[in-house]
Amino acid sequence: MNNRKRWGFTLSAVLLLSVIVSACGTKSQETTKVRIGEVTRSIFYAPQYVALSQGFFKDEGLDVELTTTPGGDKTMTALLSNAIDVALVGSETSIYVSQQGSDDPVINFAQLTQTDGTFLVARKKVDKFDWNSLKGSVFLGQRKGGMPQMAGEFTLKKHNINPQKDLQLIQNIEFANIASAYASGTGEYVQLFEPQASIIEKEGKGFVLASFGVESGHLPYTVFMTKQSFIKSNASTVQKFTNAVQRAQLWVAAKSVDEITNAVLPYFKDIDVEIVKSVVKRYKDQGSFATDGIVDEQEWNNLLDVMTSAGELKEKVAWKKLVNNTFAEKAKSNVKP
Repeated sequence: MNNRKRWGFTLSAVLLLSVIVSACGTKSQETTKVRIGEVTRSIFYAPQYVALSQGFFKDEGLDVELTTTPGGDKTMTALLSNAIDVALVGSETSIYVSQQGSDDPVINFAQLTQTDGTFLVARKKVDKFDWNSLKGSVFLGQRKGGMPQMAGEFTLKKHNINPQKDLQLIQNIEFANIASAYASGTGEYVQLFEPQASIIEKEGKGFVLASFGVESGHLPYTVFMTKQSFIKSNASTVQKFTNAVQRAQLWVAAKSVDEITNAVLPYFKDIDVEIVKSVVKRYKDQGSFATDGIVDEQEWNNLLDVMTSAGELKEKVAWKKLVNNTFAEKAKSNVKP
């Protein structure tokens, strides 16, 4: 074989190899799009933003599109109408759908937060707080039927306070306006999420007295869920999604408040860094961030008790009916810090 033929053969082989490598590279870079609808934008959901900012979803081959769909009803409507693939919302919404007799139930597959995320805020600082001091007061609460209000009422009843009889309960203010209503003078006490509670404290307009999350115990408070039909058609995608969430949960559990703050900051550019740190620390210290996605039966039954106490449960829905822990259990076994 002469030199020209040798070079021609070599060049052809190199070109062929390049095409093969290129094709393989293209295949490995293929991604699956997953649309998440979060019920609100909240530091409470820190592990979700960590999974995004640290590239954990991307590492699993997922192209995640995050949309905020304010309110549990809007988030669930978006899921049921296929406007999103996965909802991040309270487990009670899946129960409400089940109570309406859905043929395609909404399944909880990866828990993100395991306590209520609200705090009791008062206008005056109290060294030794007594729940009985709330009796007879004007209390600015959350939306009726929503998890924050139900967990709040559950806690109040635990301390022998009947919310409807012992308080002047205000529930007609939109979620987004509750903090500003309190800051402008409405109510003596208020139930607030973060960062509003920390902002109110910083402005000297109120003081955190207690945590409804600590008081109401472990709940499947905010969970990634999707329709049963989506799971059947996209089991591999659901597993990859859950793997990324598990990795983020382990990351949050292992990292410092400063590191977590830096990871979530891109999603909270309008909030003071020190406020973000305060919120992350408060939620981390009280164990609000779940360390795995498993929704256990005890948590589920606690949720049913909270809903029953609030008069929002027609009949108890079995844990196995609306919870699928298969993906979370596999992720917990396989995903390492």
